[in-house]
Amino acid sequence: MCSPEAFLSFVKFSVIWYTTKVMEQKKIIIKNEQETRDFGRKLGREAKAGSIIALIGDLGTGKTALTKSIAEGLDVTDIITSPTFNIVKEYESGRLPLYHFDVYRVGDVDEMFELGYEEYFFGQGVCVIEWADLIEEIIPEEAMVIRIFYGEKEGERIYQCTC
Repeated sequence: MCSPEAFLSFVKFSVIWYTTKVMEQKKIIIKNEQETRDFGRKLGREAKAGSIIALIGDLGTGKTALTKSIAEGLDVTDIITSPTFNIVKEYESGRLPLYHFDVYRVGDVDEMFELGYEEYFFGQGVCVIEWADLIEEIIPEEAMVIRIFYGEKEGERIYQCTC
């Protein structure tokens, strides 16, 4: 039997290890559109049923361009367009369904409940969510979060990924 102090020390270590393990962050510098396509295709090829990719970034940072590349990696043959006025577009032509969300115009998280977001998030497809920071309270912890920033050079982007 261990002392309470030893047990608490073990618990504290376990929580720190678990948090570090789960919340790994990577910084990736994308130099041009080709690197965006390569990165997105790789994400799409590696995506599994139930994958959620949350994209956060200012207007024009390339969220939709990255989504198009993810769709290519999923072998989606449909033309990908921004679902700005629909909130979500469904693409069934790939190896997995792609659910492409643009929540920029969502005024309240309740709209996501009305939309039935749980069926998408916890279904058999892959969800890509643009402007995910606007609904962060319903983004599952296991989602991959990619924050996109402008780089120093023309066309350069910085992806800060939490996975």
